Amino acid sequence: MRLADRVAIVTGSGRGIGKGIAQKFAQEGAKILIVDIDPHTAEATAAEIQKAGHQAAWRKVDVTREAEVKEMVAFALREFGQIDILVNNAGIVQAAPFLELSEQDWDAILAVNLKGVVLCTKAVVAEMMKRKSGKIINIASRAGRVGIAHMASYCASKFAVVGLTQSNAMEFAPHITVNAICPGIVMTYMWEEYLPVHLGKIRGLSPEEMQRSRLATVPMGRPQYPEDVAKVALFLASPDADYITGQAIMDTGGMSG
Repeated sequence: MRLADRVAIVTGSGRGIGKGIAQKFAQEGAKILIVDIDPHTAEATAAEIQKAGHQAAWRKVDVTREAEVKEMVAFALREFGQIDILVNNAGIVQAAPFLELSEQDWDAILAVNLKGVVLCTKAVVAEMMKRKSGKIINIASRAGRVGIAHMASYCASKFAVVGLTQSNAMEFAPHITVNAICPGIVMTYMWEEYLPVHLGKIRGLSPEEMQRSRLATVPMGRPQYPEDVAKVALFLASPDADYITGQAIMDTGGMSG
């Protein structure tokens, strides 16, 4: 029970990587606030955690809206009394040729993937500073360490998250650690449904061909699952990582970046 008596907020945790992290944290003793823009998935994930005998609550939150983020923090404090861990996981993806990306496309990606991290971090750090303790974990991407064709907006947003992680780590030390995880090809909606179709169409490949071509680049020889990312997040959230800050950990099965 490495997270006993800890309270964690996990954004975008109604499904995918965020859900995997929330479940892993709960299994290790943390009280979890499930946050998602989709209230149905948020409620369902919280119910699963509660059914397993752990403590969880949920909130519908748009992380791009400061008022909703502040209310998220206020709710967590009312419900659990403290905030020890923040996982900034909420994100969206786009795949398109660079010249076809509209201003609205750029604004949407940067609002969720970058502004959302900024707003949630600001709201939570103020509380963590009072207690001189806290862990912030940002879910970046391999696309935040190496550029990928036809994913310019996504790459730009994730590179920015890595830079923000490093800057915040320096500013909030020594009491708060700030780290990022850079996953690779994780079997969630992004790589199971969206990217094989959209990247495949751009590159003249069927979804199945696109999926096979990407998985062939993974030295470990298998796709990645939310559980793989959750294990790294658990380490960073635990006392074992108390001296680690400002890092962007590649969790890609050996893919370079």
